[in-house]
Amino acid sequence: MNAELPLPGPALLFCPADRPDRYAKAAAAADTVILDLEDAVARDGKDAARRALLTATSAGLRPQTTIVRVNASDTGEQEADIRAVLDTPFRTLMLPKAESLEQVEALTAAIPDVRVVALCESPLGIVRAEDLAACDAVVALTWGAEDLAAAIGGTSSRRADGRYRDMARHARARVLIAAAAFGKPAYDTVHLDIADEEGLAEEAADAYSSGFDGALCIHPRQVAVLRRAFAPSADAVAWAREVIDAASASGNGVFTVRGRMVDEPLMRQARSILTAAHNHEE
Repeated sequence: MNAELPLPGPALLFCPADRPDRYAKAAAAADTVILDLEDAVARDGKDAARRALLTATSAGLRPQTTIVRVNASDTGEQEADIRAVLDTPFRTLMLPKAESLEQVEALTAAIPDVRVVALCESPLGIVRAEDLAACDAVVALTWGAEDLAAAIGGTSSRRADGRYRDMARHARARVLIAAAAFGKPAYDTVHLDIADEEGLAEEAADAYSSGFDGALCIHPRQVAVLRRAFAPSADAVAWAREVIDAASASGNGVFTVRGRMVDEPLMRQARSILTAAHNHEE
């Protein structure tokens, strides 16, 4: 996980851009707000959503903690989205169906100071996650399970027990590793079952332990669940402190803590836990 993030987290909350009445509530609830011009807005509401962007700052949304999700490159809607964004102070865009550097370059050509969050949610987007992560304009990566399943020809990204199918787990891991390889943060995808807070908590805890820097969410009630999951537990912090203290006292590169062998990889994990705990306290 990255100590210094370009996007405050861990909870990145989607808000339909055509619902300016929800802007202030989203700003108050989330760490970062994603104003959505894409899936959350019907085609006949796109223009109204773009106009509503002009009211976002007065509702409390700040450029540092706001992302605008534009429409995909092949929809015929993105050019109008870009024109609307240029009239606002927002310069972090989420690019859905991200698949190529050419798509990113189209955004950077139109908005030279743009920062791009690459949303990998197609087969090509997943296999090109490494190329996207290497791009300077891309500041973070995330992924989407349902669009990916549909693009492959599947009918569901999850099993009956709610757990991801193997293809989704592979995509999730590949995006996370690609982001880490190039020092970029990665954010886990949404948990669509709003009432399933237990499932969200389990999934978010796994995301935190795996190295994700946060997760996308679709309802304000999910924010608190994500914040708890992405904060290290008291036991984890205690273990990490024991490891660091034992490392200072030991003259060897390998020692034991709580009966478990500890070497440099585990010391790095301990340092990450203490950093996360410090960041959570601030």
